[in-house]
Amino acid sequence: MNRRQFLAMSAAVAVTSVGGCLGGDDGEQSDGYGPEPESMPDERSIDTDAYATKAFDGIEVPLAPIEDVFYWYQRQETRIVDTRGPSSFEDARITGAALSSAPDGVSDDPVADWSQDDRIVTYCVCPHAMAGQRAAALIDDGYENVYALDEGFQAWIDFGYPIEGAEVEETSASLPAYHVQGQSDPAYAGEYVSVRTVGADKREMSVVDSDGSYELTLHFTGLEPDSLLEVEAPDYTRELTLEELTRDVVTA
Repeated sequence: MNRRQFLAMSAAVAVTSVGGCLGGDDGEQSDGYGPEPESMPDERSIDTDAYATKAFDGIEVPLAPIEDVFYWYQRQETRIVDTRGPSSFEDARITGAALSSAPDGVSDDPVADWSQDDRIVTYCVCPHAMAGQRAAALIDDGYENVYALDEGFQAWIDFGYPIEGAEVEETSASLPAYHVQGQSDPAYAGEYVSVRTVGADKREMSVVDSDGSYELTLHFTGLEPDSLLEVEAPDYTRELTLEELTRDVVTA
């Protein structure tokens, strides 16, 4: 019996709502599990100790390959956590995913009600920055079986795996992609850079390279050339239109 079946039978899950940004029905946050499968893949062995890891805030996070995550997902043996902002979550998400934004979750965070030995896979589009941050925070909080989806949400879409949301018909083939290049002081190598929509909560993140450069791709729906976005680097903050942001290298 998988964990979801056990919890459903025992009625032990307490599901809370999060301000209109929900993955379940009737105003409830999802429990993080995918839908009941029509057929379940055969059981197989997965050596998670062999996974590559990446450090986020000093904590090593295992990067789970998409084929393993989808196997767990089909068998309802993992909870899926979307680490982006509420607007991106509402637009398109892995079917059944719960919202727990990077780095520290959301108000009335659903993960707080989950057992610390549940398998949890975080994801973003970055593909690691926000997923890795949230996974690291969960590991630091004592969750024992946490992974970040290695390839990110766009790969999930590319494979044709289940997604849902207000913009799913538009994003089922591909999310929008706007490439951003910037330059920070090399002294800030390894620190985070974020780009967010002004007046909304869509956000993407990257890391400053050893030479001070950084790159990231925005996968925000509903942008226009004159849409305002804010770049927050370790040493400066800039507010630019989408056209300006994608035209030139961003500097202080």
